[in-house]
Amino acid sequence: MNIKKQIFEGEGVSLDFKKTITSFEKIARTMVSFANNKGGRLLIGVADDGTIKGVKSEDEERYMITRAAHLYSRPALEPIFEEIYVDDKLVLVVDTPESNLKPHYALAEDGKWWVYVRVKDKSVLASKVVVDVLKRSTDTNGIMIEYSDKEKTLLEYLENNERITVKECSDLLKQGRRASQRILVNLVLSGLICIHTSEKEEYYTAC
Repeated sequence: MNIKKQIFEGEGVSLDFKKTITSFEKIARTMVSFANNKGGRLLIGVADDGTIKGVKSEDEERYMITRAAHLYSRPALEPIFEEIYVDDKLVLVVDTPESNLKPHYALAEDGKWWVYVRVKDKSVLASKVVVDVLKRSTDTNGIMIEYSDKEKTLLEYLENNERITVKECSDLLKQGRRASQRILVNLVLSGLICIHTSEKEEYYTAC
């Protein structure tokens, strides 16, 4: 494992730097977003800009992470720890594998449980559509699609237009938001459309 190379490449969908752990909620959010995605790695003792600071108290950091994984994540997570010396400084490597118990929720400062997903180098709140996709993506029964006129209309729209939002979908299909979300979830799970999440908006394209 070339940690220096990873640090040089910078934070991303599956990599996050933490100089030190200061909050159970924040670290749970990051680990949950990794578990809900394809898994990810935390490098503790590395600043946001990639400067290797090293870990002062490895036991304390482990305690914070384990507590966040067990008590601030639901279902609980089991992070994998490894200690590595980089330039004579101790870096704590914490791997959170992709989960087959999605979606995972993290306990926020407001006392509520929320689902987070990884978008680039940020852990962002998942929309209702994303939560439904995560819930059903671990269902082994396969996806049964009702292929009605509404699905046909939506797919035809996406053949001729680059993208669509939930609101635009509701307007197009002349129906409520929830009914539109249900159709979008089915089409995402069947691989016919792709979901794109950013911090500001969420939209759908033909895959």
